[in-house]
Amino acid sequence: MTEIFGRLPNGVGHRQVAMELRAVDGVRIADKTVLRMTDEMGLSCGIRRETDRHGHGSYRGKVGETFENVIGRDFAADGPWQKMGTDVTEFNCGFGRANLAPACDFGSREIVAWSVSERPDLAQQEEMLAMLVAAKPEGAAPVLHSDMGWQHRHASYVAKLRENGFVQSMSRKGNCIDNGATEQVFGHIKDEFFRGRDWSDFESFKRDLEAYIQHWNHVRRQVRLKGLTPVEFRDQALRETA
Repeated sequence: MTEIFGRLPNGVGHRQVAMELRAVDGVRIADKTVLRMTDEMGLSCGIRRETDRHGHGSYRGKVGETFENVIGRDFAADGPWQKMGTDVTEFNCGFGRANLAPACDFGSREIVAWSVSERPDLAQQEEMLAMLVAAKPEGAAPVLHSDMGWQHRHASYVAKLRENGFVQSMSRKGNCIDNGATEQVFGHIKDEFFRGRDWSDFESFKRDLEAYIQHWNHVRRQVRLKGLTPVEFRDQALRETA
């Protein structure tokens, strides 16, 4: 049992272990059995605490275009590339601050695009959008939900999304629950990747964070996806609709 924890990031729960055993090792085992075994071995999960959350305040008043809350806290999606979310989250490290700006697919839970930067500026958003647009399947018209940060209202940001078939949706000011699905992804990243670690330079932090994102997309199995990874779920869903 202990060797499986070497394949998974710190802080994963018993359900993650059970899914890994079933999918990768072919073991027929129930979630509750894994929970009992980890308890007996003195192994515990320390995730989902409401601490060490570092957000980024980006509201600068009524500047740029705003959009209605199309999502309306309904984050459920039948498949990938229907509903997505984006935001900026901050990490305080030994070398200073770093910022992650991802685009998260609510259907597949895949982190489809991202930018890791020392500054939460427009250049970071442009890098993330370029990756997002390049990944979008032909004919898809997803809703992209965000807060009312200045980056998401900037004329070039709005134009890039509009030109490429995205529908913008925005949370109400000061209402983080409106972007709860993206905040949940940030919580997992902070708990599984960041908690208890530090980096002396930005480049090593960026390298490790991007490696974790690849792990999230391609290796980390999701209970809500019935044990599939985000990429497995996305590929399966797109095949079924082809």
